[in-house]
Amino acid sequence: MEGEKGTLEAGTKEQPDTTGPLTVEQLAAIEDEEILNNMLDKAVDFEERKMIRAAMRELLKRKRERRDRERVARMETLRQQGGGGKTAAGLNKDQKPANGMAQAKTFSPPTSTSSPKAVGSPAQSHVARVKVPGSSALGGPNTKDVKQMLLDWCRVKTEPYEGVNIQNFSSSWADGLAFCALVHRFFPESFEYCTLDPYDRRANFEKAFKTAERLADCPPLLDVDDLMRMREPDWKCVYTYIQEFYRCLVEKGLVKTKKKMP
Repeated sequence: MEGEKGTLEAGTKEQPDTTGPLTVEQLAAIEDEEILNNMLDKAVDFEERKMIRAAMRELLKRKRERRDRERVARMETLRQQGGGGKTAAGLNKDQKPANGMAQAKTFSPPTSTSSPKAVGSPAQSHVARVKVPGSSALGGPNTKDVKQMLLDWCRVKTEPYEGVNIQNFSSSWADGLAFCALVHRFFPESFEYCTLDPYDRRANFEKAFKTAERLADCPPLLDVDDLMRMREPDWKCVYTYIQEFYRCLVEKGLVKTKKKMP
């Protein structure tokens, strides 16, 4: 059997042995997000990619529901043991639901005016502290095209993730889930995405930035305290950070590009 499975490259996980067309049943049996990520990167057929993305969404959903059931069971055990009278439905009044991902589809980050930078807003003054690197990862003469290409790249990479819908570099990143999804896409074993709470913005920002710094050597260009003061991030700051994250991925060989980045 070992000879039939072939030899794996160092640091990669074994993918299912498929001698024919990929089936939904085969994908449903995979319980490792990294395997699905690798399969998605290598798939070229549209229908096959669609099936893999659907399988990834279902896997994240199953993990979230399993953790929700475990959480309810723990809370019920604490209640029966007299653990402060807390139940799954009786959290501290100032505590947000722990299973916030279950509400991700209905969650909408606060909206403001069409411009991401409100005039006279004191919170926006803190954005000036963002540490812009000396050179842009995707910088060049045609900045508008590069910006759209980077936005499309972010959208494709985070497509399977529940609660993430990237349409711009401002409001789409307000709850921190988009940052987490993008980082998790390349480092799926770094944390459990399905446990994230869209209402705990600070925790999401910190998890994404710290993980990106630790595993991708991406400097924390965005200040979490500044982001917490704003209803929506400044798009220029988010754009700068994503550029740098992309550049770090290219340097580590996790993103292939035909043209060497500056």
